Amino acid sequence: MEIYDTEEQQVEAVKRWWAENGQACIVGLVLGFIAIFAWNYWQDYKKEQQFQASAIYEKVLKAAEENKKETVEKLTAHLEEQYKNTPYAVYSDLLLAKTKVDANDIPAAKQILQDVIAKSDKQLSHIARIRLVRLLLATGEFEQGLQLINAVNAKAESGFSGSYDELTGDLYVALNRPDEARSSYQSALRNGQQSPLLQFKIDDLTAPEKVEIQK
Repeated sequence: MEIYDTEEQQVEAVKRWWAENGQACIVGLVLGFIAIFAWNYWQDYKKEQQFQASAIYEKVLKAAEENKKETVEKLTAHLEEQYKNTPYAVYSDLLLAKTKVDANDIPAAKQILQDVIAKSDKQLSHIARIRLVRLLLATGEFEQGLQLINAVNAKAESGFSGSYDELTGDLYVALNRPDEARSSYQSALRNGQQSPLLQFKIDDLTAPEKVEIQK
């Protein structure tokens, strides 16, 4: 470290340092201020996007309650176009799929749910997949439902594995495969599934030993 004997030497040293480094300091400060401003602007922008998307979604909910299907579709399209990076666009898609089912437009509902599965985060993707499996179950497409469940690692998703197990059991019942259905229902219980009908579904499946007694 340099030691200066006089105040004049100290001033000269500061001048030399500033001549060598001053421009870099100014540039660094300016860039720092720009970065802070840009970050704050981005955060404010995202908040505003969320706020506006939420307001539109409220209108979607109101239109759905009033059975205004065309309004639901138009508002959902607007959310997809202007606010596709917010969760409200996906919420609206899920609600639109329900209106399509209510209108008996099953192909459209399936397509919407498939799109949500493909583009959403894990949680919303699982919700859409479960709804699609239920729709496949209702339309008699049992094997397709099993394939859709088998396409994901349900066990790795502890929050949804019970739902998948119960749906798998429902599909096996529809396919007249009671042993596999029972196993799936029992797995759903072990995974903490809280469905009030789950135990009734298990009880409704005649145990193999009872079949032997009846024979």
